[in-house]
Amino acid sequence: MIISATIRNSNQENDITVSTNTNTKEVSIPGKTDGRGSSVNGGELLFLALATCFCNDVYREAARREMQIELVEVTVSGEFGKEGEAGSNITYTASIQSSNSSAEKIKDLILHVDKVAEIHNTLRKGVSVSLKE
Repeated sequence: MIISATIRNSNQENDITVSTNTNTKEVSIPGKTDGRGSSVNGGELLFLALATCFCNDVYREAARREMQIELVEVTVSGEFGKEGEAGSNITYTASIQSSNSSAEKIKDLILHVDKVAEIHNTLRKGVSVSLKE
């Protein structure tokens, strides 16, 4: 699976696309009021990536367990210091409502998804990020 994200920003536009293999989607994020960048910062998007990954994986793993999920809520938070510093103290909470699963099964699902969530594991492992010239 090949994933990419592109932002094209000027004073008049803030166009964002994301792609997985050949499936390309537009993401609507307004530009800053002065037109220089996005109104949502990278840290917020990183935390949203963690929350989205966990949420999507809950539904995938629940389907494998034949669990019906009515609601998933994931909140990710952390800290960023000075410019150029890596984030720290990233934590998250997750809650799930299921009409056909006990609290014990829901807890087991949450713990399992924590182990298999790809974005979480990417950050936990650490990954090389390099500029192509």
